[in-house]
Amino acid sequence: MQPSSRLEVIDQFRGFAMMMMVLANYSERIESIPGWLRHTPDVGLTVVDLGAPVFIFAIGLTHCLSVRRRTGRDGWGKTVEHFLRRYMALFGIGALIAYGQILVGESQARVSWDVLQSIAIAGLLTLPFMRLPSAYRVGVGIVLLAVYQLLLNHWWLEEVVNSSHGGLLGSVGWAAMLVLATVFADRFHDVKLRRSYPWLVLLTMVVGIGLALFIPVSKIRISASYVLISLGTSGILFWIFHQLVDNLDFRVPLFAVWGRNPLLLYLLHYLLLAVMVLPGIPGWYPQAPPWLVIMQMAGLLGVMSWIGWQLHRRDWRLSL
Repeated sequence: MQPSSRLEVIDQFRGFAMMMMVLANYSERIESIPGWLRHTPDVGLTVVDLGAPVFIFAIGLTHCLSVRRRTGRDGWGKTVEHFLRRYMALFGIGALIAYGQILVGESQARVSWDVLQSIAIAGLLTLPFMRLPSAYRVGVGIVLLAVYQLLLNHWWLEEVVNSSHGGLLGSVGWAAMLVLATVFADRFHDVKLRRSYPWLVLLTMVVGIGLALFIPVSKIRISASYVLISLGTSGILFWIFHQLVDNLDFRVPLFAVWGRNPLLLYLLHYLLLAVMVLPGIPGWYPQAPPWLVIMQMAGLLGVMSWIGWQLHRRDWRLSL
């Protein structure tokens, strides 16, 4: 596979993940939307609970490649500086979003914490291991996940459950997910090893399902069973994208448009959501009838897609 086609499928996949997250955030407070299309309050798993894992999996697909490429060009010291600045900026943006949610009364958690903060901390925790071979990173990911689950069981549960996206402590679980995602990425990017990729992600999902017999599946807790099931599911979904984009030459241009400017569109979706939240009219947002929900969703996706397309036409991207 040529690098360009590989990047195309990752853009498509990343854009799909972004769209999932945007729709999940919009629908979270809509009373007419059924529970299986909203985040699970605690134990359980719905399709929208996979939004963040799919996006983290997309990050993992390029994380090692980016670190290695920059290290080869600038050296390890400058590479660490670059990623420290990137993740600190990402954390700061997420903190502002979390504070904004508190101001408008949109955050219901005791500790408001945005997913960008979780991604930033996960990135910082995983950075030291990105130059290790895959076999070592498997061990790192498993140890991180096991230690996190142990701490969660005995000391961290209340703090994690009462924080959006698990808060600072829950970021350890997201970090384990990211490390393991980079292992899958190595398998996929290496043409000789790619045949083992679908079996590896399927095995991960099966192990997660087995683990669910002992450890509850919970996105709120970022439990070990949730991490493995969602990681395996994300990997299978990416394999389907690979078959469609690279082998069948089937593309959804809209996904690529979203995938090329994920950070900017993520920030934009919060501004658009404010149009629905800030008026404080029950019938306008939380108690909106189905026809209004459909119109708002169409407007939200339409505006974001139009802006994303304009940025794509001008070849302009926001990156840290």
